[in-house]
Amino acid sequence: MDARTEFRDFLTSRRARITPEQAGLSAHGGNRRVSGLRREEVALLAGVSADYYIKLERGNARGVSDVVLEALSRALRLDEAERVYLLDLAAAVSAGTRTPTRTPKLHVRPRVQRILDSMSTTPAFVRNRRLDILATNQLGRALLAPILATPRRPPNVARFMFLDPTAADYYLDWEHMASGTVAILRAEAGRDPHDQALIELVGELSTRSDLFRTRWAAHNVLQHHGGVKKICHPVVGELTLGYEALDLVADTGLTIMVYSVESATPASDALNQLADWAATIERSTIPDPGTRPAGGVIRECHESGASLP
Repeated sequence: MDARTEFRDFLTSRRARITPEQAGLSAHGGNRRVSGLRREEVALLAGVSADYYIKLERGNARGVSDVVLEALSRALRLDEAERVYLLDLAAAVSAGTRTPTRTPKLHVRPRVQRILDSMSTTPAFVRNRRLDILATNQLGRALLAPILATPRRPPNVARFMFLDPTAADYYLDWEHMASGTVAILRAEAGRDPHDQALIELVGELSTRSDLFRTRWAAHNVLQHHGGVKKICHPVVGELTLGYEALDLVADTGLTIMVYSVESATPASDALNQLADWAATIERSTIPDPGTRPAGGVIRECHESGASLP
């Protein structure tokens, strides 16, 4: 992942999505060669010369000032995640070419595992920035059973999302979740474009999944703080869960993902049933996503309509 190329492509993609009308400019003439803003129009909005902006959009961003980057962010109407991504890419360009390196393997400290285990009524797990799942509590293990069932270690959310045919059944809002997953990885690639493990993951997914490759080319980025997920669990059926991402300050790169449901709702009843099921499973054993609870049957949810390669 070459930082200059990424910087160039990101600026081009953001410029293409904004019309002159949206930017408060008059669209002169009826035969515009571009659907979005022209380079000269971005330069005007950012308060820089057209020649300088053209240089930047060619990836020649070494030494570009934060003042100019902030002006570009405003001109291109970047959200906070996109603004940070632009700054990260510019920093990577200025740092110059580096050989891809292996990020040291991050370990979940026993104290963090104890915190996870103390959340007996809340599914929780620890992931790194590449979306590898590194640790879970018992209820989190049950909730993520289809993802954890993969023999590859560590389990990875993005790899499951795009390469496992059961993902489209597990995530009821697969399209939304898939786009968000790619945007999270794209943001991480801007922060550290020389992470060898991330480069290999993106390369694998791009090679094996047209759906991933198309989304990666869109250059969308996302900061993952919280939201709602809808899943179809093979044991308890449909679950709508709120979640929060809690960064571990003492363990840079690790995040605790915590899920919750509103009390006295069908979702809370389903989560309680999942907890009962999880209590019957040996913690050292990954639950088989096809396991039937005692006296019950595997639940089915409405089809998501997504199709994986």
